[in-house]
Amino acid sequence: MNRIIKFGENVKGYNIPVLNEREVRAAAGILFLATFISLMYILFEENFVPIRYVLTFFLLDLLIRVIVNPEFSPTLILARLIVGNQEPEYVGAAQKKFAWIIGVVLASAMFVYFNILNAYGPVTGIICLVCLVFLFAESAFGICLGCMFYPLFVKKRTEYCSGGICGSGQKKEIRKISPGQLSILIAFVCFAVIFVYAMNDRFSEKPYNLSGIRSSGQTK
Repeated sequence: MNRIIKFGENVKGYNIPVLNEREVRAAAGILFLATFISLMYILFEENFVPIRYVLTFFLLDLLIRVIVNPEFSPTLILARLIVGNQEPEYVGAAQKKFAWIIGVVLASAMFVYFNILNAYGPVTGIICLVCLVFLFAESAFGICLGCMFYPLFVKKRTEYCSGGICGSGQKKEIRKISPGQLSILIAFVCFAVIFVYAMNDRFSEKPYNLSGIRSSGQTK
């Protein structure tokens, strides 16, 4: 039974249970895509059916991770199929479990609102936004926002963080941003703002249908 209900893997060279960060990120990307698409149905078609299915599977997946074993999580299994050929990157399991518990709380609240109470409002919108931010940060940048709250509640040193951010804190040269690079970033942001302001009217014009132009030309 202990081999079935557990959290994290025992890997040689690591003194605590760990998880493969590559699989975790891939699974977060899968959940982000499903949640984002279902929310688009709400925004553009006022169709709440997809989000109800997604929330059910989302919550069930997280509950399996937290209560039973991450190895039996459907999205993590799918993620392993996708990134299985990549070299594993191990991170501490404890902080991930804490982050996923936060996910369970958020998903449970959404499940109650949409699937049980059949209601929505500003609260559901905020929770959805928070979930999307958490999932996107994990999948796109490898930043576990939920893990950042772990030291606040557990007075214990965090080990094996994603990207080694809980290490010495000293940045390698390749990770540093020079004043020149920062100036380029600021200049580009300023250019983007000016460009959007200047071209907004032009880019707001409805594009011509090329097939329509071709057919009208043949008629002539």
